[in-house]
Amino acid sequence: MSAGIRFAGDRGYVTVESAIGLGGLTVVLAILLAGIAALSGQLRCTDAAREAARLLARGQPQEAASAVHTIAPGGARLDVQRAGDGITVEVGAGALGGLLPGVHLSARAYAVAEPGVGDGRADH
Repeated sequence: MSAGIRFAGDRGYVTVESAIGLGGLTVVLAILLAGIAALSGQLRCTDAAREAARLLARGQPQEAASAVHTIAPGGARLDVQRAGDGITVEVGAGALGGLLPGVHLSARAYAVAEPGVGDGRADH
């Protein structure tokens, strides 16, 4: 067979293959972007938990709640547990606005309360 011979049934194959390839590339790109959004959200939860623990250790529960709502992804929750001088903070966020419905982000941080700091609770 010569390379210059075309068969009548071969017309349109390149178009179909290109369409399938672009569709696959679009899916891969969407998954990649959702993964980057999840990683970014996890880092924001970690930063928010660390900052809230630090502020609670200093006796500033209102500022801790404000920091979580500012730093963490939208709809994040703040849970605080105290055991003696120890303060454990958990910041959790939902499913990133529907990008990854099965993914729930959370981060914990621990701090020791400064001397003289009472049992202040953050507003949840």
